[in-house]
Amino acid sequence: QVQLVESGGGLVQAGGSLRLSCAASGSIFSINVMGWYRQAPGKQRELVAVITSGGSTNYADSVQGRFTISRDNAKNTVYLQMNSLKPEDTAVYYCNADRYGMDHWGKGTLVTVSI
Repeated sequence: QVQLVESGGGLVQAGGSLRLSCAASGSIFSINVMGWYRQAPGKQRELVAVITSGGSTNYADSVQGRFTISRDNAKNTVYLQMNSLKPEDTAVYYCNADRYGMDHWGKGTLVTVSI
């Protein structure tokens, strides 16, 4: 099993920045892709950004150029730097890890962007 714990969410004004962190523990050997997803009220969970163990990244169009995902393999931690935040970025952000094709999820951290 893989345990994921997110931190760094909170309330920020539009245009501001936040950095989310996700610490992985447990059976972390052979975790390939890690990423961030988000779910806004009344909407489906959507991909925000993912990063492979080799450092390749992919972003949703809505966050491209504003958000940066990074990974510290030595610390088993993945980060999401969020800049130029918009009210539509308000959501619960979930960390995800793919290990041998099985998804693991954190409990989520709430990000609220005020006007």
